[in-house]
Amino acid sequence: MLKVMLVDDEPFITQGLKVLIDWEKEGFEIVKIANDGEEAYEYLKENDLDLIISDIKMPGMTGIELLEKVREEKLSDAYFVILSGYSDFSYTQKAIWYNCMDYVLKPVNKSDLITVLKKVSESSEQEKLKKLHTNKTEKAYLERYLTSVVLGKFDKNDIEYVESQMDLSWNLRYVSIFIDDENAEIEDKDLRERQKKLYNACLDVLKDYSNNIIFDNADENSYAIGFIYCDYMSNGYNSKFDLFLEYVRKHLEGLLQKKVMMVVGKNVNGTENLCQSYGSVNILKSQLAFHDKKEIYIYDIEFNKNQSGEMLCKNSLDKLILAIEQNDEKAMKNSVDAFYEEIKKSGRSNDAINLNINYLLFQLIHIATKQDNNVNQEEILTYISEQSFDNSFSRGSSEHLLEFSKNYAIYLQQLRKTTVGDVFTQVEELVKEHYAENLNLVEISKRFYINNSYFGRIFYKKYGITFKDYLTVHRVNVACNLLLTTDMRVADIGEAVGYKDRDYFIKKFIEKKGCTPAKYRKSHAQ
Repeated sequence: MLKVMLVDDEPFITQGLKVLIDWEKEGFEIVKIANDGEEAYEYLKENDLDLIISDIKMPGMTGIELLEKVREEKLSDAYFVILSGYSDFSYTQKAIWYNCMDYVLKPVNKSDLITVLKKVSESSEQEKLKKLHTNKTEKAYLERYLTSVVLGKFDKNDIEYVESQMDLSWNLRYVSIFIDDENAEIEDKDLRERQKKLYNACLDVLKDYSNNIIFDNADENSYAIGFIYCDYMSNGYNSKFDLFLEYVRKHLEGLLQKKVMMVVGKNVNGTENLCQSYGSVNILKSQLAFHDKKEIYIYDIEFNKNQSGEMLCKNSLDKLILAIEQNDEKAMKNSVDAFYEEIKKSGRSNDAINLNINYLLFQLIHIATKQDNNVNQEEILTYISEQSFDNSFSRGSSEHLLEFSKNYAIYLQQLRKTTVGDVFTQVEELVKEHYAENLNLVEISKRFYINNSYFGRIFYKKYGITFKDYLTVHRVNVACNLLLTTDMRVADIGEAVGYKDRDYFIKKFIEKKGCTPAKYRKSHAQ
């Protein structure tokens, strides 16, 4: 509803206007009736309106004087309509000068008033659309600059522009918000669509801080949303940022009906250091498999730096790295035992183990990246760590580290033999030779030591279809050949290409060829 104020010193005029039409039906609500210009002026100081309909001749402040003060003092952007029994053109000229929308003579005709209101409604809608477009353009412009700052690719002008547009406090954190989903078959376009929905949900929940929200597209395999947290945001949450973020997370889950997770970067001072907080988020993300499962991961907690100045067990870890590179299981066990013995003797806390493992993981990532920089190392670490984990011992234990080391050594060995491009070739050959077997993306991913979710996405990017569809197409093509070159029954052909259920085979055949196997055989035979 558009809010309206009627201004006239004659009560019977305002009452007559009030009952002349069905204001609600036209999309308007009369929220104030003022008896003169002064009363209207005072009301506008404290209240927002969409439309002011005012008499032109009133004692004290006239309608023209009210319009003049409102416009010159920028008190309101409300549309202004002047009512008068005087047809003096000089009044009209002055009203137009101060951006008066219309000028209506008394007595007011019902149809004339409705015409004016429709004009106001249309103008209001156009202004809203224009403002929405402007806001979107400005948001996209700001987001581009903010992304550059977050990635550390900025100059002085970038910083100045961001700070001029945003209320950034001294204490900042980068927060990565994402949907937790282990569905390996979900396609890239669907993941991007879901990221857009998450982005819009963030705008809805964090509407007061919409400028602080950005797409996290630095990595093409990232489907997260970035949020710049400032310390003042948690003022209503006992000044605890984790309570504020948990409130946001739960509301996002309510909107999306999906599990939402957050990774919170370290606290930094100053806009120019946001890239450090962003970097700490990526570090923590790459090592989540070594941490207990939770909804919100906070860098400061997960990597609590020991104040006693604990040192790296570099010699033990370097020996372990070398053993992993050489795939020497005996050397790996000795190095892991030596590492934990050193930790035990030094009396260092369990947090020190995490600090040392960080060093190990970074070195391993570097080694693997040199082999093939197209592989998503974050997902590989997660995958191998989960494969190594056993509920009989805690994460971070020597057994877990040893098992992880063995699996990573095998992964490196496989990586030396083949790149992702070679994997596609091998998968094609695998399908050609074993299409009738129960092939699936999970088992194939394990064979090549590639995370199934990641492999599913890169497979779709290369072929334009999921692995499941790729297998179906190949099976149907083989079936077509058998239909034309043999007299096998349809059910037998279906079983020969991997479908034990005749009806399911026919359904898949129709999906790919547009007709039944029997019709295909008959039409092509003719």
